[in-house]
Amino acid sequence: MSNDDGILAQGIGVLADVCRTVARVTVVAPDREQSGASHSLTLQRPLRPVRRGSDAFQVDGTPTDCVLLGLGALLDAKPDYVFSGINHGPNMGEDVLYSGTVAAAMEGLSAGVPGVAVSFAGGEIELLDSHRPWLERLIHDIVQVRSFPEETLLNVNLPPIPGDQIRGIRVTTLGNRVFEGSLVRTTDPWGREVFWIGGGQISWSGREDSDFRAVSEGWISVTPLHLDLTNYGLLEAVDRWHLGG
Repeated sequence: MSNDDGILAQGIGVLADVCRTVARVTVVAPDREQSGASHSLTLQRPLRPVRRGSDAFQVDGTPTDCVLLGLGALLDAKPDYVFSGINHGPNMGEDVLYSGTVAAAMEGLSAGVPGVAVSFAGGEIELLDSHRPWLERLIHDIVQVRSFPEETLLNVNLPPIPGDQIRGIRVTTLGNRVFEGSLVRTTDPWGREVFWIGGGQISWSGREDSDFRAVSEGWISVTPLHLDLTNYGLLEAVDRWHLGG
């Protein structure tokens, strides 16, 4: 289990507790927040995992670093799943391209381990405790799947409401997210121009079966994702361009 909010985040504590109701859990998570790290690796310095108790390690690196270390060095056996989260914020639509939470679950796929990323789509993080019954049901059902599709991860988003108001679980597609005003121009104390990326306004859209619509209507969304980004419908059309000759 890993995340991108850091090993001390409330979300990973809740997810680890729930997963321990069905399996042995080893946590390998960053020592600090790594939101937006996507699938980055730390290549310019060594990593130093530090043991925290009998079943957890903190790593001075990215979520992908954590899973790579966990699978390649820290665990004594190959795990059945890589779980990531619970992220403090949504990971829907294009968010999955930037998310360290999703990247951690995705890294397991390179070693043939199914991945599950879980995010809480806003609101008071304290509400996560009320989601435990739904999480227990969902995770129990996931680990009972005997034919989990290869090269596939499940991207789960919990709605920002109390658990007793959740309507159920929906299988969804990715929605669309647009940021406006997320680039802020300012100056540092020496008068040099600098830029902040973040904040701004977010607008969402999507099909009737999208993650955004499901979450906004009080459902838990579960979106199957895979690594192959090939647009198979365009293979023949691009081939007709006769590129390079």
